[in-house]
Amino acid sequence: MTRIFSGVKPTGHLTLGNYLGAVRRWAEIDQHGADALFCVVDLHALTVEHDPARVHRLSRQAASVLLAAGLDPKLCTVFVQSHVDEHTRLSYLLECTATDGEMRRMIQYKEKAAQERARGGSVRLSLLTYPVLMAADILAYRTEEVPVGDDQTQHVELTRDLAERFNQRYGHTFVVPRATHPPVAARVMDLQSPLSKMGKSHTATGGIVYLLDDADVVRKKIMRAVTDSGQDVEYDRERRPGVANLLDVLAACEGGDPEELAGAYRSYGALKKDTAEAVVELLRPLRERHAELVADPGYVDEVLRAGAERARKLARPVVDRAYRAVGLLPPVG
Repeated sequence: MTRIFSGVKPTGHLTLGNYLGAVRRWAEIDQHGADALFCVVDLHALTVEHDPARVHRLSRQAASVLLAAGLDPKLCTVFVQSHVDEHTRLSYLLECTATDGEMRRMIQYKEKAAQERARGGSVRLSLLTYPVLMAADILAYRTEEVPVGDDQTQHVELTRDLAERFNQRYGHTFVVPRATHPPVAARVMDLQSPLSKMGKSHTATGGIVYLLDDADVVRKKIMRAVTDSGQDVEYDRERRPGVANLLDVLAACEGGDPEELAGAYRSYGALKKDTAEAVVELLRPLRERHAELVADPGYVDEVLRAGAERARKLARPVVDRAYRAVGLLPPVG
């Protein structure tokens, strides 16, 4: 059975982009017919200045939202990264395998480091090295497929490079994984800035639909979405990114083709209205299930405890093998 691993970072409330780009696929496809592990990667949230209470709160919320979105602990493993020590154990070995140049070429490091410097802050070393921890997240489980949005493809490529290099130097230890992508809406854009990804950690929230937004809030945000000059509704990511984004979202909600959907509309208003209603209906069962989970915190605790226990059993033999491969002495006693 194919082994799948993916995760979410608790740096903000999960968005429509997270759902359409990844989480829905995990629930509808990846957990069925595969050995799938889904992780709240809380250690990655520490790479920039953060509020500890907020990270704690968002980590729990992310786990609850994943379950509300349809991840079934009877079918897949849901856990929190920091609950399984093998992630950090393996990360150091991979830091000894990676190069400084590889880290500095990572696009997200360049972007986030520039943002930190622009705010007058210092750049944490962990921001530079976190792609290695991400590689450890994946390789510890002998993962074969990593379902990601297109902005994470570079990280999976780095993971592949590190696995191959480690295997060549120390003997075959890791499975070399591959990235997989959903066919539609892999990258949902900000409704107010359609050239930017809909990110959960953005400070301007008017163009971001959060999964737990009330229905009326969702409608308002979509009806206020930036479109483009002109009146014709056509699917063109280059010339009309705002309209293309709405069509991508509508197509992802209804299972259609964005180019074909464009032909059914004569005005931006009608497109926005239909997109808003489609998103509201898509998120309704998720929000209702999330409310039930919030009322039953013991259930979520048990899912995370059992998930971490299974993840630990899978990862420990792999990481122990890697430690032996590089020449480290096994524990005595």
